[in-house]
Amino acid sequence: MDRAQKEKVVEELGQIFESSGVVVVAHYAGLTVTEMQDLRGRMRDAGGSVRVAKNRLAKIALQDKPNASLADLLTGMTVLAYSEDPVAAAKVAEAYAKDNKKFEILGGAMGETALDRAGVKAVSDMPSREELIASIVGCIGAPAANIAGAIGAPASNIASILSTIEEKAEAA
Repeated sequence: MDRAQKEKVVEELGQIFESSGVVVVAHYAGLTVTEMQDLRGRMRDAGGSVRVAKNRLAKIALQDKPNASLADLLTGMTVLAYSEDPVAAAKVAEAYAKDNKKFEILGGAMGETALDRAGVKAVSDMPSREELIASIVGCIGAPAANIAGAIGAPASNIASILSTIEEKAEAA
């Protein structure tokens, strides 16, 4: 890799560190190509990405970034899992670590906040952006459904009373 390619990689990594909602750092020693492709596929389905980069270049990219504390985690064979959604990459990484013991989460960062192993687990337990939007929409829609039910109830009561009166009149 020549100097220009290294500079390009450093620039790409810098953009990843700045724009990602969460970055998870993990060791991947012993993963097969198929297992790594599975991880990439899961991460892509969740809206995230996986990146393997030289630790030295990643440390250079982290200089003067809000999450520069990640540099301490970059030792050995490391992989970066990241997503714009502050929860997606952590969820996928946690799920994958449960399925594959060779994938060991070291920590990560959420914005300027450094995360240890327990922090990544805590982030993965949080609801995702889509889940939060769905619950908010549900909360907004529930009162409207209750109002519609309350408005419709008297009309149905009146209709049943009228049909009862009509039945009595026909019987008499």
